[in-house]
Amino acid sequence: MSLPSDASPDHTRAFDPAALGIAHSGRVWANLSPAALTEHAVRRGEAQLTDLGAVAALTGKRTGRSPKDKFTVREAGIADLIDWTANQPMPPETFGRLRDLVRAYLQNRELYVFDGFVGADPRHRLAVRVVTEKAWHSLFARCLFLRPTADQLRDFVPEWTVLHACDFHADPARDGTKSETCVAISFEQKTVVACGTHYAGEIKKSAFTVMNFLLPQQGVFPMHCSANIGHAGDVALFFGLSGTGKTTLSSDPERRLIGDDEHGWSDGGVFNIEGGCYAKTIKLSPAGEPQIWNALRFGCVLENVPVDPHTRAPDFDSKKYTENTRAAYPVDFIPDCELSGLGGHPANVFFLTCDAFGVLPPLARLTPEQAVEYFLCGYTAKVPGTEVGVTEPAPEFSTCFARPFLPLPPKRYALMLKEKLTRHGVPVWLVNTGWTGGPYGVGRRMSLAHTRALLRAALNGQLQDVPFEPDPVFGLAVPTTCPGVPDGVLRPRDAWADKSAYDVRAKELAERFKSEFRKYV
Repeated sequence: MSLPSDASPDHTRAFDPAALGIAHSGRVWANLSPAALTEHAVRRGEAQLTDLGAVAALTGKRTGRSPKDKFTVREAGIADLIDWTANQPMPPETFGRLRDLVRAYLQNRELYVFDGFVGADPRHRLAVRVVTEKAWHSLFARCLFLRPTADQLRDFVPEWTVLHACDFHADPARDGTKSETCVAISFEQKTVVACGTHYAGEIKKSAFTVMNFLLPQQGVFPMHCSANIGHAGDVALFFGLSGTGKTTLSSDPERRLIGDDEHGWSDGGVFNIEGGCYAKTIKLSPAGEPQIWNALRFGCVLENVPVDPHTRAPDFDSKKYTENTRAAYPVDFIPDCELSGLGGHPANVFFLTCDAFGVLPPLARLTPEQAVEYFLCGYTAKVPGTEVGVTEPAPEFSTCFARPFLPLPPKRYALMLKEKLTRHGVPVWLVNTGWTGGPYGVGRRMSLAHTRALLRAALNGQLQDVPFEPDPVFGLAVPTTCPGVPDGVLRPRDAWADKSAYDVRAKELAERFKSEFRKYV
């Protein structure tokens, strides 16, 4: 069918739902502009316009990813490649039934289609079509994926399709799921079916999972990291789990942002997989994170951020719906970003961890062997309030800093990291953005100013002539001094009033590291 007459021919193209097996007679809106999608979202009551110009939407009870509801279809052509110890299998026939149910659900509904790319490097680019039943989800996809030019849209042929039916609830007894929510990926059918969740992050992370399967087969190392580039062309990578500071620390006024979350490292260098950013906004302030603050404007999507009903001002300090409040915006909303999404080989790699136990140093240099170990462990810590049932700090290990998104065995990715680091002689740094002077509830959060000073010193080569001393518990090389950072902060034990309590906590965490790494030996 053709598009409605009020769709812009310059930014839309005819879309026939029959190509997806959907018998459709309703309206289909394809590749609408941010203004049009904003109008649709507000008109339909999906979201409200804020005083920033961004739209704010709520996701209901699913305010984060649902990893226990994610499945990989166990198909003959890929079954021997997938790590089934960490990926839930779904029989092909079960996926076929669920796909057909979702197609039937979508027929005759008002649909929104976004056609775009993942992978800024044309040699490793994937054409993806995202079909949603909500306008704001289409705007989210437009923010997060790479946006084609008008010429590219005219010739666009999708290689993969994401069917997102947020209000279709799966039936575990009928559909073979674990709940009403399901994200199922079929590598042979090149289709993702996501249902029963309004959380938009499932759309982008399903595409990242696909790239984590495809890129290694092309000799490209896929990475859950942010990246930026200095004035001298030096690229820095920031690996880390949610809440460790990937987006905050890579958004640096002195450096150009390449991307804030997903990248590939090929023989030619680093490239962004996405076209936008998905930043956490809890406690966001113009002083602390000015680049992110200024990016929250018209064309942006706020997720689960409370909004004053009278002034329409977002309350970024509120946890009314969740601590995992988010903002999605195109990467070019960050001033002086690297519009190409490309960079050379990294000059520095940083592993970010939010250590709620307060025992890791704020900065340490890793040997190549330590880098592989810490990469496989992928350590951070959950703190009370971030997840139901967490009442005290709990260590979290997510191998390769990306466990939920890795179809292949972890060692495959670790070997790729080791080869890249060795070939290009890249130093690796461990950065603790968590607690100092004591654990959560006793100590204090690491100063963002101190963290930025440490990063700046590493990036600018100011630590090259500084003596390093081994941490007595973890064996990490810790600088004895750094411009702008008190010496007492550099050595975590010195910052604790109760030294014996530090010794106990540090030993406990060191044992956890050893236990975790033994899984991969």
